[in-house]
Amino acid sequence: MNSKQIQLQAFERLLNIMDDLREKCPWDMKQTMQSLRHLTIEETYELGDAILDNDLNEVKKELGDLLLHIVFYAKIGSETNDFDMADVCNEICDKLIHRHPHIYSDVEVKDEEEVKQNWEKLKLKEGKKSVLEGVPKSLPALVKAGRIQDKVKGVGFDWEEPHQVWDKVQEELAELQVEVEAGNQDKMESEFGDVLFSMINYARFLNINPDDALERTNKKFIKRFQYLESKAGELGKPLMDMTLAEMDIFWEEAKKL
Repeated sequence: MNSKQIQLQAFERLLNIMDDLREKCPWDMKQTMQSLRHLTIEETYELGDAILDNDLNEVKKELGDLLLHIVFYAKIGSETNDFDMADVCNEICDKLIHRHPHIYSDVEVKDEEEVKQNWEKLKLKEGKKSVLEGVPKSLPALVKAGRIQDKVKGVGFDWEEPHQVWDKVQEELAELQVEVEAGNQDKMESEFGDVLFSMINYARFLNINPDDALERTNKKFIKRFQYLESKAGELGKPLMDMTLAEMDIFWEEAKKL
């Protein structure tokens, strides 16, 4: 692996290239924080895909793309004299030191859970009115539910045992079934949301990331369905002309692969 000095030189090289692009490239000169925002979100998801695929070479590339965006925002901030890359780095360094008193001060913790609890307590001392202020409003709902549950757990608002959470899942499923039978669409949606929220909570108690778990299932379904499509193509028969029984033969084959 590269030495710290080489890593710092590489980062300086990126900063210098960013200066060049911002001064000389028509596209880069035109960009604003607002125009970059959706691209940054896209790059973050691409990094997430690479991580789920365990493609470390792709992870390296996507980290570079994301780092470019961070440097880009800092460059734009420097042009308006609001902040630069040093300010960004020092801000996060100061925050990390402040929120890790068990490393940089005399506070003692016994495990990871106490670290999380101290983190949330420190945030409240910093002036935040709610532990939920740190949950981005624009997060996808599935991810947001998990972050909400993590946050409130940090201040002790949580179930004690997994079986209690599973009981809650069963309770919410029963309430959903009542509304399904009643045919009330609005209440069905509300209860379905409660079921999902409780399932995400249960996943947390099982140490399962629900977003990762669902994406694994998405990928698995895509592979199996594409196998089905390829087999239908070999037969020269459109899927829409196949019966479910015929499709199921290839689906079962795909599951064994």
